[in-house]
Amino acid sequence: MNDSNQTGISEILLLGFDSIHNLKGFLFSLFLLIYIGILTGNLLIISLVTHDHRFRTPMYFFLSMLSSFEILSTTNIVPKMLSIIIKDGDTISFAACLIQFYIFSASTNSECFLLTVMSYDRYLAICNPLRYISIMDFRLQLSLVFWPWLVGFLITLIITVLVSKLKFCGPNVIDHFFCDLSPILELSCSDTSLVELQAVLFSVPVILFPFIFIIVTYVLISFTIFRITSSMGRKKAFSTCSAHLVLVCTYYGTLISVYFFPLKDGSANTSKVVSLLYILVTPLLNPIIYTLRNREILQALHKYLGLYIKR
Repeated sequence: MNDSNQTGISEILLLGFDSIHNLKGFLFSLFLLIYIGILTGNLLIISLVTHDHRFRTPMYFFLSMLSSFEILSTTNIVPKMLSIIIKDGDTISFAACLIQFYIFSASTNSECFLLTVMSYDRYLAICNPLRYISIMDFRLQLSLVFWPWLVGFLITLIITVLVSKLKFCGPNVIDHFFCDLSPILELSCSDTSLVELQAVLFSVPVILFPFIFIIVTYVLISFTIFRITSSMGRKKAFSTCSAHLVLVCTYYGTLISVYFFPLKDGSANTSKVVSLLYILVTPLLNPIIYTLRNREILQALHKYLGLYIKR
């Protein structure tokens, strides 16, 4: 991705959590357990949706795609982060740094679109239930999954190409545990205003517009739920979208706080903690929320675990 004539930096030093290195054993164990939980939980969701006919519905299909994004984004960052913690900082090649940024940013952008798709799915299911099955056919499902992947990865490719054309003369130290856009741009010795402007312009259709769309759909969903006469019907309707709403609030809350309201100088550790929320916490919440709050998934888990134990 990078032109060797454009940069004098061959590798980058990621400092990670250098200010709290006395806790590196605890942090390593904690993050490793969370990462294992993320992989196990999300792979379990994908497996249930793939092999159990009860979960071959649009909601679970989109949920399995969301789990795929979570696995991709965390696997892109966490293994290297664990190495950084153990070594009190670790190096990464400049090309690998750009690749890590590309995969992280592309999966983040695509997940924003997919969360929007999931809110549209809940809107159709609750506000237009009689036509839901006919509208949300498998062809539309595939289309609604394909475009988030394509648009998210293409938008990020434009930014990554622009970054690769910058000159990097040094230093080569990033006070973070992964390669994000702002830390990379701080290493450049050329004008980064075009890249920064492009990133801001893209953040509007990628983060802001989907967030507004989700808010509007849930306002309409709320109106529909309040018009339901029976309390049991209202409870059932709300339960079908509450898990998604919790994920949206957590995911967009951290993204907006980091990228729309960046922290001031001297708060690098706070920035790392906030980044951990959408890198580790949200991917872990996805399987936990949808599993613990979903009776069908719990029943399927009990069934498969029972069959496994009998073997």
